[in-house]
Amino acid sequence: MIRPKVPTMPQPTGLITPPAVVEPTAVIQQPPYAPVAAPVVVPAPASARPTVQLTPGAVVALVGGGTAVVLVVGAVLVSMLLAVAVTGVSVAICALVIRSLINTEAKQR
Repeated sequence: MIRPKVPTMPQPTGLITPPAVVEPTAVIQQPPYAPVAAPVVVPAPASARPTVQLTPGAVVALVGGGTAVVLVVGAVLVSMLLAVAVTGVSVAICALVIRSLINTEAKQR
């Protein structure tokens, strides 16, 4: 059998850096800070852009557009499903014809 050969490395072959020396440092105590007052909240300025106002006609247009999108996507999905079904049926018919041909060939021998 094929046995893997495990490499052995008696000594490291690359550059070796010495470990870093960590020296302790003194902790300096600082005097406590005076309490700071809470910041004053300033309201944001009004936006320069106008707000969107939907008129009844715009709402009807949005609903109609959304309905059209849903109908188109649904039609595309149904047509894809129908294509898959037709393909499956045609493959099944081909399989039956091939099986019939093979069986009639075997009976004639």
